[in-house]
Amino acid sequence: MTNSIGILGAGRMGRGIALSYIFAGVPVLLVDLKERSDDAREALLKSVLEEIGKDLEFLARVGLVEADRVPDILSLVHFSHRQDTKNPLQHCAIIYEGVPEVMAAKRDAFSYASDCASDDAIIASTTSTFLVTDLAGLVSNHQRFMNAHWLNPAHLMPLVEISRSDETDQGAIDSLIASLESIGKVPVVCSASPGYIVPRIQALAMNEAARLVEEGVASAEDIDKAISVGFGIRFSVLGVLEFIDWGGGDILHYGSKYLAENIGSRFEAPQIIADNMRLGRNGLRDGKGFFDYKDTDIDAYREQRMLDFVAQLKHKNLLPRYKATTDDAPS
Repeated sequence: MTNSIGILGAGRMGRGIALSYIFAGVPVLLVDLKERSDDAREALLKSVLEEIGKDLEFLARVGLVEADRVPDILSLVHFSHRQDTKNPLQHCAIIYEGVPEVMAAKRDAFSYASDCASDDAIIASTTSTFLVTDLAGLVSNHQRFMNAHWLNPAHLMPLVEISRSDETDQGAIDSLIASLESIGKVPVVCSASPGYIVPRIQALAMNEAARLVEEGVASAEDIDKAISVGFGIRFSVLGVLEFIDWGGGDILHYGSKYLAENIGSRFEAPQIIADNMRLGRNGLRDGKGFFDYKDTDIDAYREQRMLDFVAQLKHKNLLPRYKATTDDAPS
C-alpha cells in the first residue's frame, strides 16, 4: 500500500474520505485508534464496509459505476489499529485525521501520527472547530501540516477547504491539492480563521433565515422556497463576490445602509465596499471590482453566465413558459 491514503478514525467523515479515494482507485488505510476487544473491532470493520458498500450501491444506481465493480472498489479499503506492529501508516503519503472534535482526541491522534508516519508524509486535520494554528504544535513536522475541511457528504461534495498556517510549506499544500484534484475534488485555500469560508458565510445565512421565522416575516416553507429558487440558484452560477461585481458594489453599499438603519448593524457593509467605490472599482461597469475585467470580453462573459443560468433553470424545470397569444396564431 505504498503511497496510499491514511485516515485516522473510522467515523462518518473518515468513511466519506475513504470512499472518495477508493472510488478513484486509490487504496486507503483506515486506522482505528480506540482500545477495543477483537470482537468489537471486527464489528466496527463490518459496519464500515457495510456503510461504504451501501454508498457504492447508490452510486451504481445513479449510473456512476457498474454494480459488479463494487466489490473491487471495496477491496481498496484496508484496516489497522494502534497495536499493529507492522505500522502500515508509514507507507501513507497523506494522512487525514478524522477523530471527534475534542482536543484530547486530537492530541492523541497526532501523537500517534507523529510516531508512525514517514518524515515526508502530509498530515491534515478534517476539523471544523480548531484552527490549524491550534493544532500544528501537536505534530512533529509543522511544515507538512494543515487543515483539510471536507463538506458532508464527503464523497459527493466536491469542495475541500484547505487552511494553512504561516509555517505550512507551499510544496505540501500543492501536493495535497494535486491529490484532491486527482479524485475530482475542488480545493480552495484560506488562512487560519474561524469558520473557513463556507461555514462562515453559511452561518450568517442560516441565522438570518431563522430570524425571519422568529420575527414572523414569512413561513419556513416560503423562506426555503425563496432560497432554493432565488438565492441558491443564482449563486450556483455566480460566486458571491462575482455577484457583487455583476450588480455593482455601490448597490450593495446603499442596500446594506438601508438594512442596517432599519433592521440592525449586522447588515453594515465592510470597509472594502466603500474603498472600492472611492477607487472606482464597482464591478463590471467600471471594468474592475473584486475581479479585474480589463481583458474580458464583457458581452461574451455575460452571455456565458446567462447560458449557465438557463441551464440551471432548465434542470430545475423553472424556465419561463412561453404561451402564444391570439396575435401569434397563423392567419
